[in-house]
Amino acid sequence: MRFTVRRLAVLATLALATSFAPSLHAQSDSDRATARALGQDGEAALDAKDFKTAEDRFRRADKLVHAPTLMIGLARALTGLSKFVEAQETYNRIIREGVTPGASQVFKDAVETAKKEVDGIAPHIGGVTIVVQAPGGVDVPNEKVVLDGAPVNVASLGVRRAIDPGPHVLSVTGDGVKPVELKFEVTEGGSTDAPVTLEKDPNYVVAPPVPPPGPDGRTTFVPPQPPFHPEQPAPTSSFPSYLPWVALGVGGAGLVLGTVTGVVALGKHSDLAKVCGGGSCPPDQQSNVNSYHAMGTLSTVGFIVGGVGAAAGVILLLVQPSAPQLSPPASGASPLTVTPVVGLGSLGAVGTF
Repeated sequence: MRFTVRRLAVLATLALATSFAPSLHAQSDSDRATARALGQDGEAALDAKDFKTAEDRFRRADKLVHAPTLMIGLARALTGLSKFVEAQETYNRIIREGVTPGASQVFKDAVETAKKEVDGIAPHIGGVTIVVQAPGGVDVPNEKVVLDGAPVNVASLGVRRAIDPGPHVLSVTGDGVKPVELKFEVTEGGSTDAPVTLEKDPNYVVAPPVPPPGPDGRTTFVPPQPPFHPEQPAPTSSFPSYLPWVALGVGGAGLVLGTVTGVVALGKHSDLAKVCGGGSCPPDQQSNVNSYHAMGTLSTVGFIVGGVGAAAGVILLLVQPSAPQLSPPASGASPLTVTPVVGLGSLGAVGTF
């Protein structure tokens, strides 16, 4: 089997890395042996340009034995897959972590290699600016922005975001808005915008709130409540509520007038009967005769007005809608009472407030 110079160096590095592992992370012998085998498989996949397999093998090996030599292989596999953003971060992690004092030379060489190779990654990284516009400019409840299946932190919205070149899919969802899916593509080292305008969803139904748990920790069942319909106001009459009492008052006044003038007319008739014998009255009694006739006329008119007013008042009371129940008077307040009064030639009401 023929090995390249790089592969021979990596195999030696893997052997040294796994030999130092017990002092670093105290992995088991089985973990170190497995990591060594995975590293060898990963390096073979790199030589064959099978970068997907190489990524898988180096990623597994690094989880078993974390070493800069294995991370170098992972960064190279990511670069071959055009995953430049993660490759750059992997190189930077190697540089940031460095090595401990007394580490092997191969570990130190891995850090120096990362410093050299990381500079070639930046020109390949693209950028995208994601802008989400909500209806009315208000926040959308439970808004979720997902890029290529991974959630996007809202802090990166509206600013340039590092992204790998190639096709991408952006989706935005939220309560009360229609879901949006946007497809776009980024070239190596290029930048693009991904604007999303959300629209209200007319078919969205607000879910009822979840009832709080009861004392036993279980959710308390709340039966659905019927829809609330406010009380319809009582129909108002086509005439003021006081009109029946006005009619009764006018009728009572007419009856009083008819009674009083009738009594006066009867008195004058009695006096004239004594003076006017034989059906004729002396000339000096003409004024009394005129007064008698006037009182009789007023009495007749009074009784007519009284009868009409009383009848109208009673009819209006019968057709008037029932008044709403009055609330009990407040403590210390005088109650409202109304008492009808009917007497000879009179009709009215007495009330206290």
